[in-house]
Order: sequence, then C-alpha cells, then structure tokens
Amino acid sequence: MRKAAFAGALLIAAAAPTTVRAQVASDAELAEKLANPISSLISVPFQYNYDCCFGPLDAERHLLNFQPVIPTKLSADWNLIIRTIVPLVSLEAPAPGFDNTFGLSDTLQSFFFSPSNTPSGVTWGVGPAIAWPTGTDPLIDSGKWSAGPTFVILKQKSGWTYGVLANHIWSFADAGGPNNRPEVDKTFVQPFLAYTWKDSTTLTLNSESTFDWTADERSFPLNLIVSHVYNFGKQPVSLAVGGRWYAETPDDGPDWGLRAIVTFLFPTGG
Repeated sequence: MRKAAFAGALLIAAAAPTTVRAQVASDAELAEKLANPISSLISVPFQYNYDCCFGPLDAERHLLNFQPVIPTKLSADWNLIIRTIVPLVSLEAPAPGFDNTFGLSDTLQSFFFSPSNTPSGVTWGVGPAIAWPTGTDPLIDSGKWSAGPTFVILKQKSGWTYGVLANHIWSFADAGGPNNRPEVDKTFVQPFLAYTWKDSTTLTLNSESTFDWTADERSFPLNLIVSHVYNFGKQPVSLAVGGRWYAETPDDGPDWGLRAIVTFLFPTGG
C-alpha cells in the first residue's frame, strides 16, 4: 500500500544506526539553526505524521508534509524567508458512508520579512501567509483561496531556543466547483521550546494549536520530538522521531499520534 510505503521509509530512515560520524561543532550549529524557523539555513524536511483515531471507526491518518524553507537576502538589513508546506494525506474512512481518501490537501506558503541584525538577541519575522487550493478531495481540503498575516518571534541562548509562530487565514474566493463549502477562518499558534546539546542532539516540545472559528472547533496537540544531525558523505541530514498527545480535539478528531522527520540541510553561510 502506498501509505505504508512512505510511512515505513521515513520511520526506517529515522531509526538509522548512530555510527555515522557527527561533525560536532558544525552539526550543533546546524541543529540550532534548524530550531530557528527563520534562520539562514536552507532546509528540506519530509515530515511523516501518523494520527489515530478519527470518528466512530477509529480511522487512521497518514500525513506526509513536504516543507522546504528558503531564506533570501533582500538587502543588508532585511531577509525574506519562504516556508512552504505541501501535505500528502491518506485518510481511512472515519465513519460509515465515507470512503478512504488519498491525495493532496491545501498548500500553505508563508513569507517572513526579518531584519538581518537583532542587537537584542530576539529574532522576529512578519509577513503574509497564503493557502493555495491544491487539494484533491473535499474530505481533506477547503476548496477555498485563503490568506492572512503570519509572524514568528524567538530567542536563542546557551543552547535554548524558545518562541512562537502564528498565522491567521481567511478565505476570499472559491477554488471552483461547488461554492457551498464553509468559509475559512482559522488561527494557528505554535509555541516552541528546544534545547540543543553540543553533539547536535535536540529535544523539542511544542504545540500546534488550531482554532477553527467557522466550525467553533479547537485542536491542541502537544509534540515531544528528539532529533540529531548526521553526515551522509558531505550531506548533513537531521533525523527526528517523536510522539503527540491531543489535549483537546474536535468530537471526531484524533487522540494521539507519532512523527518522524528527515530534513536535508544546506547552510547558506549567512
């Protein structure tokens, strides 16, 4: 099955042997940059998520997010960081009368304008977020064009990284087809706390809270993730695994989940 294939591949990669030699100093620096959502580091993560249990049938969801982060220097004083999330979803039928679903969900693209120099040690970025209607099934997409503001603020010191990333998007046009889909009015808030050791191992605690104001629903998962930077030849790669518990979820939402991430790292020198 396709969902088992991409899930298994990422989990095997995340559990790779630890005999690959870490370049301690540079790898720790890369790990700290990876903990910063708007650092001068090109990263290409493949994030696999497993969630259980949806609806009365306790359905499973397999979600693969392709989410590259591309920083660009606009001037001596300003950077532009483009973060993109392209979700590929496999969802079992959550209730009688539904079919299994496999396809793309909506793509979220965020553009952060961030100052190059932050004398206070606090890094921040602000800009627009756009949800592109790339979905292929009404069960996993909105059928709307949506946009709104996004921001991130964080501080890094002595191995610690802490901050918050947030956005809010509203729908402004239908994406074609039936125009009776609910309007999009959603807030996303992600506070995060991470500590990076000198060998590049990083422990991260975050939440990825979503507030759906149209449906009057909230989702509040807590993620605990451990990661480490390895070198495969000259290519640095971060491998991460973790678990998720839903402190609050919609009536037919999931209860718990797992996560595995393979992230290819490309330092920019900035």
